[in-house]
Amino acid sequence: MSATNEGRQRGVIETRSIDHVPASERHGKPWHQGPFWFTGNFVLVTMVSGFLGPTVGLSLGYACLAIVLGVGFGTFFMAFHANQGPTMGLPQMIQSRAQFGSRGAIVPFTATVFVYVGFIVFDLVLATQALQTVLPGGRWFWYPFLMLVAVVLAVIGHDLLHWVQRWLTPILLVFFGVFTVYAVAHVGNAPEAVESGWTLTGFLIMFSVAAGYQISYSVYVSDYSRYLPTDTPARGVITWTYLGAGASAVWLMCLGALLGTHLEAPDAVGSLVTVGNDLFSGFGTLLVLISVPALLTICAVNSYGAMLTSASAVDGFTPVQPGVRARVTGIGIIAVLSVIIALALPSDYLGSFNNFVLLMLYFLIPWTAVNLADFYLVRRGHYAITEMYNPNGMYGRWAWRGLTAYVVGLLAMIPFMSLSFYVGPAARALDGVDIAFIVGLVAGGGLYVLLTRGLDLTEEAARIEESNRELNGLVSRGLAVPAATDHLGSEL
Repeated sequence: MSATNEGRQRGVIETRSIDHVPASERHGKPWHQGPFWFTGNFVLVTMVSGFLGPTVGLSLGYACLAIVLGVGFGTFFMAFHANQGPTMGLPQMIQSRAQFGSRGAIVPFTATVFVYVGFIVFDLVLATQALQTVLPGGRWFWYPFLMLVAVVLAVIGHDLLHWVQRWLTPILLVFFGVFTVYAVAHVGNAPEAVESGWTLTGFLIMFSVAAGYQISYSVYVSDYSRYLPTDTPARGVITWTYLGAGASAVWLMCLGALLGTHLEAPDAVGSLVTVGNDLFSGFGTLLVLISVPALLTICAVNSYGAMLTSASAVDGFTPVQPGVRARVTGIGIIAVLSVIIALALPSDYLGSFNNFVLLMLYFLIPWTAVNLADFYLVRRGHYAITEMYNPNGMYGRWAWRGLTAYVVGLLAMIPFMSLSFYVGPAARALDGVDIAFIVGLVAGGGLYVLLTRGLDLTEEAARIEESNRELNGLVSRGLAVPAATDHLGSEL
């Protein structure tokens, strides 16, 4: 192994960004995806989603059933994206160039960055509310301070984020396990604060929210599996990702439904403090403080992913030199933008924020459909990696098949969208139920498969062999795959 690669592996700060991860730097085990995504999803934002169940008229049992089914469905897509990481060694959004082109990929990229920033803002708000239960200071202090901590985690990068998530998992399991047992035994026996039962409309709404929440993770899941060895079994990566992300989502959403059913006007921080302190003085406060590190690490995860996506978008138009400088600059810009938006939010931000996130998710659904259809049904995981960094290569600048399927999938969703400011005719016919994500998945993915039926993969097979030889040659010389052909063969 060359000194260059040894330095990349042993250095404190990760130097990879949108470039390919060579086999010599691969490390980790499939089970590492389990605790990473368990903790990544074990945040107060997830619990807030469960509050929806009682508000749409569902009893606790029906709300939890809708959550289990919705999470189970949505996590399927997320987990199958995770397998792309070890197979290709690329960030999640870079490999979208094979479907959309080096410049065409900016269409889903733009929506992805806004979703990242939106979730960062929500995490900052909840983390600040948690800290303010015991510490002084307003949001003008806490938002920048917390964002700075997240930036440090994101800059150090992949391995530190995995390490922190792994060690937070048992802590969260113990403390929230105790809280959940107490909440079920005591809060569950209290009178219901809202009238609930069964409604088909409410059930479908809760299912859609749970599924859509999980699908939103698809845009960066392989960012954290791309360092796994190339021979990592697909079954292991998919299974551990599915179990980790699914288990924490079901747990916290159902806990949110329990609290929402029996507490008046529940909120994430206040509910934990109230119920936890009933168990013994200070336990609820301790619980929300333990939640803060998980919120900060997912802020870092979102910042890291937003940096990769932004750099990928810029690189489609002007070459970006991968490395520490590009990573720090990109993460810094995302951090500043997130803090500005968080400070600008009104006190009644929650409704508008949820609309914002849901609107952005609409733009991501056709992307995941096209991307997975290409990977599993069309090209079956075989790509010419170096061609993705070549703006004049075989994947082109604007790939019409992927873009057409994406746009058609997005347009097909419009009648089924249900927002506070717009309800489509199909959604009105369904009493406001939003099943747009199902329509987008079917329309986008199905059309892409049809458009690629006549795609000749013979030439691509030859390019794949050539790409593999080129990658092996770069690795043997201690070099890395750059973000454009202008840099091909030059050290980072």
